[in-house]
Amino acid sequence: MKKLSIGLRLTLWYLAIFAVAQAVFGAGMWFILRNHVYDLVDDNLEGQVEDLKHFLQAQKKDISLAQLREEVTEEYDLERPGNYLQIYLGNGEWMYRSAFLREHSLAPSEPNSIKRASLENRGFGKKTLRFITQKVEVKGVVCVVQAGMVIDDVVETLVLFRTYLLMFAPLVLVVAAGGGYWLSQRALAPVDTIVQTARAVSGTNLHSRLAKLNTGDELQRLSDTLNGMLDRIEQAFQRVSQFTADASHELRTPVALLRTEAELALRKSRGEAEYRDSLRHILLEAERTTALIEELLSLARADSGRETLNMRPVDLRETLRGSVADWQQVATLRNLRFQENIAASESLVLGDETALRRVVNIILDNAFKYTPSQGTVEISLTQQENQAVVMVRDSGVGIAAEEQSKIFERFYRVDKARSRDSGGAGLGLSIALWIVQQHRGSIEVESTPGQGSVFRVKLPLAASPVQSPQLA
Repeated sequence: MKKLSIGLRLTLWYLAIFAVAQAVFGAGMWFILRNHVYDLVDDNLEGQVEDLKHFLQAQKKDISLAQLREEVTEEYDLERPGNYLQIYLGNGEWMYRSAFLREHSLAPSEPNSIKRASLENRGFGKKTLRFITQKVEVKGVVCVVQAGMVIDDVVETLVLFRTYLLMFAPLVLVVAAGGGYWLSQRALAPVDTIVQTARAVSGTNLHSRLAKLNTGDELQRLSDTLNGMLDRIEQAFQRVSQFTADASHELRTPVALLRTEAELALRKSRGEAEYRDSLRHILLEAERTTALIEELLSLARADSGRETLNMRPVDLRETLRGSVADWQQVATLRNLRFQENIAASESLVLGDETALRRVVNIILDNAFKYTPSQGTVEISLTQQENQAVVMVRDSGVGIAAEEQSKIFERFYRVDKARSRDSGGAGLGLSIALWIVQQHRGSIEVESTPGQGSVFRVKLPLAASPVQSPQLA
């Protein structure tokens, strides 16, 4: 079964709520009007009873029942409008009965059953009367008074009011339905625009964006959120495309070299030394390719969130000293002065020791590559404002100011001419940046062409374990 559109559902909900509200309002107004007009009639009837009571109390004390009957008859037949009045004693004997009620019998009520004044409507042919029945005690005599009043105008007014309500209610509902549907369509019109634009977005036109809304409501927030999502998707798509293109380019070169070296070795018969030399070249290029693939896999796992780090308290002093020992021999072979200045105090951070050692090795590897013979490379460890700061300073070729913001991009090389000779693929600093960010740290670079570079890695210090107090 096909579901109704949001606009139509909103219209139906609006119509249902409006119909209920209209019914409640109409019924409430009808009951208010009814109670109000009946209150006016009831006040009039109660006034008649009070007038009769005052009249009876004003009579002589020693008046007989026959004389009292004559006085009441004379008063209400000749001087007062008593067309709908009857009075009878507790024993059922009539004191007064108007001509209308003699013609149209109104059954008297049992005096003992009357506790307080009661009101009711009675129909007599085409007339509708409202009667009050009340017990009155005058000079020791208990009598029952029933006074009535024609309420045809009241009934007609209530019927007419109800008719108007029932007649205009459907018309108002139709108008409300049309207005609600128009409002819903107008309110949801931006949604149609969003849907059309979203359907047009594909991998070839990720630059497309939804129309900017200035409604200041949820639809504007939805549009802005979707545009932000498209920005992130476009950036991610561009990174993936760039990563794929760069990886293909980087892998094409070593594969071509391996193939060329193998083809040359097989083109004609060679001596053992030549074959060994060709295999050495192939092995060297295979090792470079393996290192490149490992770096690519690390970045791919990092992007997908599958690269996990084993976080635990690590003393950076031991990590740096292990790296320094490994690089001392390299410094000797390259005729470089390698100095270390590691603070004696504990520098405890929460991190993955293997990953942190890799960051240090990446930065030292760059420093050694771009520092000429007899140059200097220095590594130090200090503490500043609850941070451990690892600094690597070199006296190498340096990095131009416009290049410094790009060196952490993947496959970016400052010296592209020396990339193959130095063995780099432009991925090391990207990996180092990711590792540092996973440790909630930062990495900075300062460099002057011809004077060297300084890399600073800042990591938050971990709280030292609290020693348990000894009992006295």
